Amino acid sequence: MDHWPLRDLVLHTPRLELRPDDDAGLAELVEVAYSGVHPPGEMPFLVPWTEADPRYLGRGMLQYFWSQRAALAPERWTVNFLVRREGAVIGTQSVEGVDFAVTREVRTGSWLGTAHQGDGLGTEMRAAVLLFAFEHLGAVRARSDAFADNHASHRVSAKLGYRRDGTRTVVRRGVAAEDVRLVLDADGFRRPSWELRAAGVEGCVGLLGAA
Repeated sequence: MDHWPLRDLVLHTPRLELRPDDDAGLAELVEVAYSGVHPPGEMPFLVPWTEADPRYLGRGMLQYFWSQRAALAPERWTVNFLVRREGAVIGTQSVEGVDFAVTREVRTGSWLGTAHQGDGLGTEMRAAVLLFAFEHLGAVRARSDAFADNHASHRVSAKLGYRRDGTRTVVRRGVAAEDVRLVLDADGFRRPSWELRAAGVEGCVGLLGAA
């Protein structure tokens, strides 16, 4: 019996490879984060993790990913895919489910290093996990959210067929900010022209509550 089947899961798109996080890959991801994720004057994240003390940012990232890996269960799970291009880690794409066996809903989140932004990779990697969720796990709906001024994220969502699902007011850097909720039904998904190549899925469906 393979006690951690996620180690064999891999998603391939035309330009990217996505695998669940491992320690060697996380070390690369930390270096990407230190190289920059967004301009200093912006904050695209609800949890402003990029503003951590630089002395401890790397340690905090590792602890966060380890905690999510340790807590994974069929009832509540997050798979943090490390996104690689030409073998190098360039960012991360998450997909998570809560009571997925009943809800058949997932939520996604992602970030790319600044050196890799603006080339359509954000769309490609989110499309990859949506195809994984809809076609391989049997999801019927995907959710996301982004600040109203996170135009790059909203462009990705629009390309893939998301629709607005309300807003909420949150505090960002001590100031009220509008967070936009987004939802995508499986039949409204604007699928890419390419097909996802996935391996190692069968061993993971039970672990993710999709059996």
